[in-house]
Amino acid sequence: MPFRRARTAHHAGTHEQAAEYYAQNQPATPAERLRAAAYLNSAAFGYDLNNPPRLGRTAFATRRHAYRNG
Repeated sequence: MPFRRARTAHHAGTHEQAAEYYAQNQPATPAERLRAAAYLNSAAFGYDLNNPPRLGRTAFATRRHAYRNG
């Protein structure tokens, strides 16, 4: 049996209610928004927020463009 979502759990509301909700519940500064995003990433990918995994540098390569004279 496939998973069925309960459709009675949410209420769409009006545009004014949505604007008021986001004005009250959004982080105020960009730094707070970045902290919230880092927390959500750590929760989604299962790593410690204070000890994130290192970026794998083997996936990308850099090279110098050939200089053409003329």
